[in-house]
Amino acid sequence: MATVLVTGGAGYIGSHTCVALIEAGYEVAVLDSLANSSAAAIDAAGEIAGHRPRLYIADCRDESALEKVMADVRPDAVLHFAGLKSVPDSVADPLRYYRHNLDSAAVLLAVMERSGVRRIVFSSSATVYGEPDDLPVAETASTRPANPYGWTKLLIEQMIADVVRADPRWSAALLRYFNPVGAHPSGLIGEDPEGIPGNLMPYLLQVAVGRRSHLPLYGTDYPTSDGTTLRDYIHVMDLADGHLAALKHLDSAVGQAHVFNLGTGRGASVLEVIAAMREATGHRLPYEALDRRPGDVPELWADPARARQELGWSASRSLAEMCRDAWSWQSTHPQGYRSQT
Repeated sequence: MATVLVTGGAGYIGSHTCVALIEAGYEVAVLDSLANSSAAAIDAAGEIAGHRPRLYIADCRDESALEKVMADVRPDAVLHFAGLKSVPDSVADPLRYYRHNLDSAAVLLAVMERSGVRRIVFSSSATVYGEPDDLPVAETASTRPANPYGWTKLLIEQMIADVVRADPRWSAALLRYFNPVGAHPSGLIGEDPEGIPGNLMPYLLQVAVGRRSHLPLYGTDYPTSDGTTLRDYIHVMDLADGHLAALKHLDSAVGQAHVFNLGTGRGASVLEVIAAMREATGHRLPYEALDRRPGDVPELWADPARARQELGWSASRSLAEMCRDAWSWQSTHPQGYRSQT
């Protein structure tokens, strides 16, 4: 049985990926500082999958702690999710984001090298593209992030690619995913953002459970079919399956760092998401139309052809399923994981 170390495994995407890994037969260990996540997610992931991942509470930037974890776990590969992830926060405090995210990756790669672990799947983001020249966005598109968070993702991609180039014993998959939403169908794990949600679906869900009065809708005059922005929303379990496919791909990609888009290949507008969420929740979900938000592009969706061809992966879950599963989580956990304490 192969063993995988998942950094940031108690977070939203990490915890869902842990479920997919365990169900696929992997032994999973999680390293997480719990700074913006909850150990309850690990307990719930274990309940779903029938085996609880080992949890090590530590920060990726703590080199000595990471070395101890690596020596104890002796993983065959690492999935790296750990890091700060708010676009607005990165704009307000760029140095914090650069230091935290880049230091985490650099320390992790150094400890992996010393430990003889040279297989990594990196959780990147479509934010590396910025405003696209063409749609859909392929992996060959220009990369010009519009915020510090996106730059940290792109710089870590470059860091990993340079490590692989310097030592061909390494293999890496760099996964640029678009807009993760939804939750595990069990409703036991889901997205639990701190503070005011920065993304559409978790904000709508908090309106549905009464934590927010209405949704602020930024921009209704975009050059789109209904005037609101279009994004490529992907179910978090499709995303988890994509990480599993990328992990398996590493065996045939020694000496290479491959970039893959993970998305559905189609866009949904804000108004379409609101309508789908109203159907799923049975709530009215009021919104207030406001001016456009600086930095938002009208349309952005993926070309996922490379992942389909090389990983044998494609997204299969619909927008209705994304909303249904997200509501299954939020309706039973109105305060997120704090509902369990």
